[in-house]
Amino acid sequence: MRAKYAILSVSSKIMGETLQLISSPGAWALYFFCAMLIGMSKTGIQNIGTLAVPLFAFLFGAKYSTGIVLLLLCFADIIAVIYYRKSFLWSEVKKLLPAALIGLLVGLLLGNSIDDKTFKILIGACIIVGMCIMIWLERTAAETQARLTGNKWYSPIFGFILGFSTMIGNAAGPALSVYMLSKRLDKITFAATSAWFIMLLNFTKVPLQALVWHNLSWSGLLLNLLAVPFILIGGLIGIRLVKILPEKQFRVLIMTLVIISALLLICL
Repeated sequence: MRAKYAILSVSSKIMGETLQLISSPGAWALYFFCAMLIGMSKTGIQNIGTLAVPLFAFLFGAKYSTGIVLLLLCFADIIAVIYYRKSFLWSEVKKLLPAALIGLLVGLLLGNSIDDKTFKILIGACIIVGMCIMIWLERTAAETQARLTGNKWYSPIFGFILGFSTMIGNAAGPALSVYMLSKRLDKITFAATSAWFIMLLNFTKVPLQALVWHNLSWSGLLLNLLAVPFILIGGLIGIRLVKILPEKQFRVLIMTLVIISALLLICL
């Protein structure tokens, strides 16, 4: 009987802490909207999930939000990997992973010693740098791209950037898109390889953030579980939009929105 009351007491405490994380109907709506964006990004609408990064920072604070978003991303990663389980290129994942793990550790050490405002600026800077590289690469001739991507340092440099930016603010999306686009992958292989690589990084980050940054909690986990249906809805919307929207125009729109969101994160 005592065990039963103890479990109920702990459950009530976790529920109360969860409700304190988001205190208004508008904030709940914004949170579930961000979950939908993450679902859409995992099923092919690349970079749209980056729009959720500053919104989560506004809701929870920059550093604490990385823990909330990390668990949410892990759920979304599982869904994406199940959907794209046969189409990824392990060879590209292997090229990026070693340097990405080094980037994770550098981001972990740096992020543990800076304040929340600086953390916001770093997240925004990671997003803007990634988007600027993407725009530059898309305007570069194919021969120049081939010479660039053929260098031995190309994958390790991107791996480090990806590891650092995902650790600092779950903001690896733009840089990862740059890398995958430069490899001239088809749309499905692009999405599948990105999903597998990001899943490995995100699950590696879970113990690191729990033990070093201490920004993972049971209340955050419960909050994420409530958002799973919205991740699924976003995933279905993403699959549908990939099929019906003109890719070029949509990419321009998303890149514009991502840059605006990064600037807001830095300035506010």
